Amino acid sequence: MNTDFSVCLEENLKEMPICLNERQLGQFAQFYEDLIEKNKVMNLTAITEQNEVIDKHIVDSLSIIRIVPDIGEKSRKIIDLGTGAGFPGIPMAIAWPNLNLFLADSQNKKINFIREEAEKLGLKNLTAEHGRAEDFGQSRLYREKFDICVSRAVANLSTLSEYCLPFIHQKGWFIPYKSGMVDTELKDSEKAVRLLGGSIKKTVRFQLPSGSGERTLILIEKTGITPRQYPRKAGTPQKAPL
Repeated sequence: MNTDFSVCLEENLKEMPICLNERQLGQFAQFYEDLIEKNKVMNLTAITEQNEVIDKHIVDSLSIIRIVPDIGEKSRKIIDLGTGAGFPGIPMAIAWPNLNLFLADSQNKKINFIREEAEKLGLKNLTAEHGRAEDFGQSRLYREKFDICVSRAVANLSTLSEYCLPFIHQKGWFIPYKSGMVDTELKDSEKAVRLLGGSIKKTVRFQLPSGSGERTLILIEKTGITPRQYPRKAGTPQKAPL
């Protein structure tokens, strides 16, 4: 196990009530090594320096505990939409084995990497599928089947809400991860969130360790049914936000 990596990870998680055992620390270290190795032949992440990966990918992913303090205590069904190289889904699967995580992304090569990692790391609580959010969101297999939808995808909140809210059952939560200040974005998205059956309940702002930047988590509760026409056909939510 990469001892230096594990020491740094534990140190930078101190602000949150997360305690990792030796197996979990080993899984995170292995995941980091595999991510960097695979990144040499595939564009998975622009962030490769060890401490930056810890802060901007792993600590950031696990920061959901700041807005859902009991995230790891219940057996919840969670979808990570636009997961990319597996963030926040893989860190959540490692840290909280009680969770049942479904990771989705439109790039098949990234889903293949995630599947390989899940097998290698022994993550029995994680599955991954290739596809577009617009298609998954209209499927009976996935529509309104999840307790929580998370996403670190780079898109405005109106667009993300159209992608994500259809997956959540009523009383479930959509939790987007955002960088920096989001006041204007929150205000601009209110109409879309309401139309899609959601209600913005609270935000949590915090700093990542080592001056790695400001983040905001938003908790949007599913209070109604998403109209059947949403999400619209592929590409439309991005080109013409509600």
